[in-house]
This record gives sequence, structure tokens and C-alpha cells, in this order.
Amino acid sequence: MTRSRKSQISLEATPYYHCVSRCVRRAFLCGVDALTQISYEHRRQWVEDRLLWPGEIFAIDICAYAVMSNHVHVVLHINVLQSRQWSAEDVVMRWHRLYKGSALSHRFLGGQV
Repeated sequence: MTRSRKSQISLEATPYYHCVSRCVRRAFLCGVDALTQISYEHRRQWVEDRLLWPGEIFAIDICAYAVMSNHVHVVLHINVLQSRQWSAEDVVMRWHRLYKGSALSHRFLGGQV
């Protein structure tokens, strides 16, 4: 049975986590597909850029990563000290770097909430 992330993450135990994400149905993320001989190597830089970008926004340091042909490995460090220095406005502004936000979040930043 699966467990919620809240029960899997314990910053008291360790701030470092090894995460893996795999492609489904024998799909290829990068490299040359042995079955079809189609090259997906052009995706490697895109995946790397997208992997590193959230590390600039959130209090998560990317310690190491590997983009493989059908999966990605990432070693993350949760920077608790950095995140504790952020105000609520800082958190919302960082969220808006990834998403356009909701009417409520924009009103909050405008001082209307």
C-alpha cells in the first residue's frame, strides 16, 4: 500500500532524498530506442533544464542527477534554513514563478486579503 509523502519525508531523519522517475510503456526519454531506432537525444538538455529550474525557485538543492534513456535519478537536499527565512509573500511570489496563480493569491500580494 502506498504512503502519503507527509509520512515518507522526515527532515529530522535526513534532509537528503534520492528520487527516481521512470517512463511508462517502454517509452524513451533520451537516447536511441532500440526497437524503432528513433533518437530522442534532443530531449536530454530540455529535461536537464526543467530539472534544475525548480531548484532556483524552491528551497531544494539539486545535489546530483542523471538523465538516463528511460528514467531520471535526482538527489535532493531540502534547505530548511532557507525556507524558514521566507515570508508568506516570498512563498506566493515563488509559486507565481511556476504558475500564474489564482485570484486569491494575486489579491494577497496586492494587500487586499
